[in-house]
Amino acid sequence: MKIRFDKYVWCVRLAKTRSQAAEQISKGRILLNGSAIKASREVKIGDQITCIRHTAHFDYQIVGLLDKRVGAALVTNYLLDQTKPEEIEKLKSYQAAQQVYRQSDGKPTKKDRRELDRFLDEWID
Repeated sequence: MKIRFDKYVWCVRLAKTRSQAAEQISKGRILLNGSAIKASREVKIGDQITCIRHTAHFDYQIVGLLDKRVGAALVTNYLLDQTKPEEIEKLKSYQAAQQVYRQSDGKPTKKDRRELDRFLDEWID
């Protein structure tokens, strides 16, 4: 059985759509055997897939080939997760930092900025 890399990534749910899979592959966010390749490259059993999400690297090994998208529960039949626990913690810490940022007011207003400048001027003196 032959299957394109972008289609396989979509079938095992590493990307939501096939076009997103092809885009992530072309940008080098999803690697095959540690190197960036074209989306049209054919995959085979035993190949290593690396997905880069933010700063974390998720590693998978191809166990089986398929030509149709499968449910999330069946992905383990085709893909073996070899991700290190440190990488999972890295992603969780990034997500926690983003959550804290999104809960804040974000960019300071002019008034906030002036108060901050006054505070820093007084603190330096």
